[in-house]
Amino acid sequence: MVELKLSGIHKRFGATVALAGVSLEIRGGEVHALLGENGAGKSTLMKVLSGAVEPDSGQMALDGVPYRPRNPKEARSLGVSMIYQELSLCRNLTVAENIALGDEPGQLGVLARGRMTEVARAALTAIGNSDLNPNLRVQSLPISAQQLVEIAKAAASGARIFVFDEPTSSLTQADVRKLFTLIAGLKAQGHAIVYISHFLEEVTEIADRYTVLRDGQTVYTGQVAGVTIETMIAQMVGRDLTALYPRSEHVAGEVLLEVNNEHARLEIRRGEVVGLAGLVGSGRTEFLRTIFGLDEPVGGVRFKNVSGDYTPAQRWKQGMGLLSENRKEEGLALGLPIAENLTLTKPLRPRARTALARQWMERLFIRAREPAQKVGELSGGNQQKVALARLLYHGVQLYLLDEPTRGIDVGSKAEIYKCIDKLAGEGNAVIIVSSYLPELLGVCDRIAVMRRGKLGVARPARDWTEQQLLTEAIG
Repeated sequence: MVELKLSGIHKRFGATVALAGVSLEIRGGEVHALLGENGAGKSTLMKVLSGAVEPDSGQMALDGVPYRPRNPKEARSLGVSMIYQELSLCRNLTVAENIALGDEPGQLGVLARGRMTEVARAALTAIGNSDLNPNLRVQSLPISAQQLVEIAKAAASGARIFVFDEPTSSLTQADVRKLFTLIAGLKAQGHAIVYISHFLEEVTEIADRYTVLRDGQTVYTGQVAGVTIETMIAQMVGRDLTALYPRSEHVAGEVLLEVNNEHARLEIRRGEVVGLAGLVGSGRTEFLRTIFGLDEPVGGVRFKNVSGDYTPAQRWKQGMGLLSENRKEEGLALGLPIAENLTLTKPLRPRARTALARQWMERLFIRAREPAQKVGELSGGNQQKVALARLLYHGVQLYLLDEPTRGIDVGSKAEIYKCIDKLAGEGNAVIIVSSYLPELLGVCDRIAVMRRGKLGVARPARDWTEQQLLTEAIG
């Protein structure tokens, strides 16, 4: 079976030490989880493994032979393939065209489309999904099917080591189960799986061994069996998190937001946190976007006793802020520095802006070199924290948070939960959309379930269980 060993891997970017002697051993026929907070070195290590970044020092060996790919294409040719959280597919091409991309069959510049379709069917069959039509355009597929195309693409390239980076962050529970079945099949075939996830419940279910990185170093490697999630968290953050979901006394005050139309009836009061549960595609995100003025209004929205349809700019001035689930296209200006992203809604002079950015970087544990670093250079979790920091800096009174902790490590989640609890305690109101049910049950005062565009009655969180929420969402 395949075996990949990394020993003493170092990597520095200027003054920043990303990896400081990391060691990792990956074996065929097992799932190896890679854990660590944002900024711990996971992304850099995977870039080294996939050939996107060259290490400064250290040794790598694949099946006993020195392994040092010069680029991702060479790594794939040697059997190492990445399946990223942000899928790298050409949405306007077909499934078959994506699977064959970069290695298209043909002669003299003429594509052999029949052969391309055969290769795609074989790759899809190899991962247990022969029913997916290779002639469909990727843009017509749900996100779960697009992920299958990415995995089939890796299989077609001859991958023996599959690296999954936060693979379930955009999947429904049903699709997560399908992915786990697929991974189990790859494992049974003798392939090696590297699984990166902040959902530790998934790690305890699917992984055989795990390695923890902290501050660019390997701090622990061992078997998953018998290890508690609390132990994993302590290993990741270097300290015990006694209360992941802090709850202070919340006193509901005056009504801040009223929604009363054919799709929803909901009141949000100052001093409370309200969660919106539901399946992906149920309408939760559209509900928030309508309130904020991003999508076409449906009427019946009253904020601070004022009715009407408003633009997002007007909502900001009124005291309402939205954290979009699509941070890269709607939540951040990736080409601008951290400091400018933080103050876009309330500009400051350069010196004050830099000082303020440093404060928020410390408060939310944003891992970055300096406030002048471009947001696009940060990890996904740190990007999310910058987007949240802007809302906190702006000082809005109603926070619309759409998947606020997606892609964020456990330590940072705890800090964000503290912020949410404090906001409610100060008389603000928070609406959270989340696919992670323990999060809703842990931080919310009331929870409502969205199903097929209709919002149910918001009931106290203590009256719900995970099973009840899921049953209500499925209908």
